[in-house]
Amino acid sequence: MGIDVNQPIFVISVAAELADMHPQTLRQYDRLGIVSPSRAPGKSRRYSQRDVDRLREVQRLSQEGVSLEGIKRIMQLENQVAALQLRVSELTEELSRRRDPLDARIFAAGAAGDVVSLARGQRPRPRSQAVVVWRPRD
Repeated sequence: MGIDVNQPIFVISVAAELADMHPQTLRQYDRLGIVSPSRAPGKSRRYSQRDVDRLREVQRLSQEGVSLEGIKRIMQLENQVAALQLRVSELTEELSRRRDPLDARIFAAGAAGDVVSLARGQRPRPRSQAVVVWRPRD
């Protein structure tokens, strides 16, 4: 069992030390919306490992000469890209499920000649005559 990188566990002094920054710098980044930690019930900041990693990235970009506004925009775009990649994965998975032969609709002919729809894994009643697999066209 690993550590949840999104779990807000570090107080500002610990997060500042892990990111090799001054706590006041972390407060400034929070005010600017660059890295916004969670808040504990007493309104104190709580940083996750992911927040600390972001702080390190901010520091790297800053050392490369990127302004704070530029860093903020870069991080917004990175978050947007990550969200879009997640959505693409979800849609790809959904598409593969729709094309999966196990996702085909199953129908049975009832005793009176009527058509009965069956759920996946469900068997027709003993009085049913035949089972036909029908796949909708793409």
